[in-house]
Amino acid sequence: MKLAILSRNSKLYSTRRLVEAARERGHSVRVLDPLRCYMRIASDGFAMRYKGRPIAGYDAVIPRVGASITRYGSAVLRQFELMGCYTPNPSDAILKARDKLRCHQLLAAQGIGLPATVFGDNPDDTQDLLAMLGPPPHVIKLNEGTQGAGVMLTEKPSASRSVIEALRGLYANFLVQEFVEEAKGADLRCFVVGDRVVAAMKRQAPKGDFRSNLHRGGSAKGIRPSATEQDVAIRAAHALGLGVAGVDLIRSKRGPLVLEVNASPGLEGIEAASEVDVAGAVIDFVGGRFRPRASRPIGASRTLNEKTATENYF
Repeated sequence: MKLAILSRNSKLYSTRRLVEAARERGHSVRVLDPLRCYMRIASDGFAMRYKGRPIAGYDAVIPRVGASITRYGSAVLRQFELMGCYTPNPSDAILKARDKLRCHQLLAAQGIGLPATVFGDNPDDTQDLLAMLGPPPHVIKLNEGTQGAGVMLTEKPSASRSVIEALRGLYANFLVQEFVEEAKGADLRCFVVGDRVVAAMKRQAPKGDFRSNLHRGGSAKGIRPSATEQDVAIRAAHALGLGVAGVDLIRSKRGPLVLEVNASPGLEGIEAASEVDVAGAVIDFVGGRFRPRASRPIGASRTLNEKTATENYF
């Protein structure tokens, strides 16, 4: 298989691990900076070049598109798709995952558990908007924030209104959610590859913070999620059309709730915590899907009673 990895930096841990895993399996692999890819779109066909040379002959592409280049990176990925290249995470799926509001709407439509969420535009509606959510604490999130950036906790109604007014003054898009106290600052990152959760870790927020992101000083340890938690994570990834995803869950009194679905999940933290070759699982999945005899489509339904390959990992 001739494989391309879209990444701004070939030295990043996740990119390096994917390259290593692909070469160990005998695949040809090249890292391409999506911002150096440029395209020709015409009714007679699609073409793309990279640093002055044609891009052609790739069988599959794995996107590692950061949030800061979502629009251009997804356009490059879409061009690969239109040129007949397979990808585990299509461009439209990445766009769905990056837009938190759209993501929550799609997950809720599938009956997947989420923290109660409200969204509105007009300042005159702020008080009633918060009444729809319930009393504080409230979690206020920028719609396209990543790694815990742009996530705030407010403990009084006046604080919630003040933060909302400030964000509206900056023309920022944001969501307001209930704070699930029983989670105690912990969440689960389930790494979904196709129809299985290949690795998982529990992340704990540092003292004095409620955000468990490792980039924010959180700690992590490998765990085995319950069958229900695995099922929710897989359903969430499939609902967005993602073949590879990091699904963040919290444990609540009403079951697992999805906080976020990450379309370009990092490998370093979860490989260290779980001691699982996650990069290898991703490459094996892409190689298997590329072959015509591959298993069923990503979007196929799955039930808790169905025997899954997660048993090979936990």
